[in-house]
Parts: sequence; structure tokens; C-alpha cells
Amino acid sequence: MASNKIKIGHYNVLQTLGVGSFGKVKMAIHSVTGHKVAMKFINRKKIANLDMIGRVKREIQYLKLLRHPHIIKLYEVITTPTDIIMVMEYAGGELFNLIVERGRMCEDDARRFFQQIICAVEYCHRHKIAHRDLKPENLLLDPYHNVKIADFGLSNIMTDGEFLKTSCGSPNYAAPEVISGRLYAGPEVDVWSCGVILYVMLCGHLPFDDEYIPALFKKINGGIYTIPPFLSPEAKSLLNSMMVVDPMKRITISEIRQE
Repeated sequence: MASNKIKIGHYNVLQTLGVGSFGKVKMAIHSVTGHKVAMKFINRKKIANLDMIGRVKREIQYLKLLRHPHIIKLYEVITTPTDIIMVMEYAGGELFNLIVERGRMCEDDARRFFQQIICAVEYCHRHKIAHRDLKPENLLLDPYHNVKIADFGLSNIMTDGEFLKTSCGSPNYAAPEVISGRLYAGPEVDVWSCGVILYVMLCGHLPFDDEYIPALFKKINGGIYTIPPFLSPEAKSLLNSMMVVDPMKRITISEIRQE
């Protein structure tokens, strides 16, 4: 009987996990070891048309460089005439879905996730990489609810003394200096995004939200958000020190680690 299973390299390709702008993510199993992986199919024609080849190359380059328990692992890259296939660690969950399902979480749970995120972000910064698109959708969860940072397509190598000036990332999680096109060094924009993520975990909703983009940008640029009274003084203080409009006055990752 003919098998309708697709085999690529050593992997039996199974169901589709998600569909993105450039292709699909599918689950696959190694035919010898039985190891489960995620295969990210990137359509060559689509990325060429959208001028995104650099972004894909950058993500591959950074994931090859970064090896950390809370960063998604890249095992290998398979190239076919139609696709670039990134064979990656299979996580299975997403922090975004967990927040949608459960709403706000208790401070102990949020603290555990937050510490893992900060630990991985600090590691990226030590390797001179700013993620620049941190948001719950890019924070995957393994079966033990450990965070795995994914999607390094918007990341950038930080050179000492060189300032980045590109507006990228998701507007709700982006720092004021990013959305207003000001110069920034890199680490401080990740600190802001981590502050927004912490707020979402603790409160169950975004600190800055508006369907009308100019109004949203006004709130972000003004640092206009409210902190619910049910949060502990420590949580309030940390949020207030991370979501500081002036990047020079914003807390650093190493200072967060000391708190």
C-alpha cells in the first residue's frame, strides 16, 4: 500500500502547525530516533518577491550562533529548489495562547516565565544581538512550560557605538524610540518589550492599546498606562522602571537580574 507520508531528509513530515507570510510550519519526526521537530518552510519565491532574503539569512545566522535553554534550537537547514527549510526544536505551545486561555496569571507564575525570558534576552545581548520583536506570540512553551524565544527575523547585531534606526516589531510591544524613528542602541528596546510582556502576563491585557494607530503611538510615546491596584509594590516598581519613555533612564537587563 502506498504511503502518503512526505519525507524530507531524515524526517517524516506530519501535520501543519501554523501558516505564516512566507510559508508553513509543520511537525515532523526523525525516522530513526523518533525525535519530534518543527519544520519551518520558507518559500524562496515569496521571500525574493518581498525582498526578505536578508531577514531569513539573518535568522538562520543568529539561531546557529545562539545556544541557550530558553532560545529555540535550530538543528539544520535543508534547501530544496522551492523552499528553505529550517529544522527546529519543537516546543508545542505559545505564551500568547496561554494568556488568551487563562487570562492574567499569578505573580509567581509570571515571575518564572519572566526570569526565563530575561535570562535568554541577557544571553542574546551578551552575544551583541537585540531581538527587537519580543511579544508573547514569539515566546514558545515546551511541554514543561519552559519559555523558548523564537523568530529572530527582525533581530540585529549590535556594534559598540553604532545606533540602529529602523522601525520594526509589533507596535503594541514597541518602545517609543522605535515607533518614533529615533536612534537606539538595541538592548533598551528589548527591555521595554519585556516590560509590556510582564504587564500582559500580570494584568491579562495590553498596557498600550488602541485600534487607531496614531492614538496608540501617542499613548506609547507619552508612557500613558495604568497599573491595576491588585499588583504587588515590587511588580508595580519593576513595570514602572521598564516602561520608562526615556531609554537613558530605563532599567537595564543586568539591573533587572539583580532585583
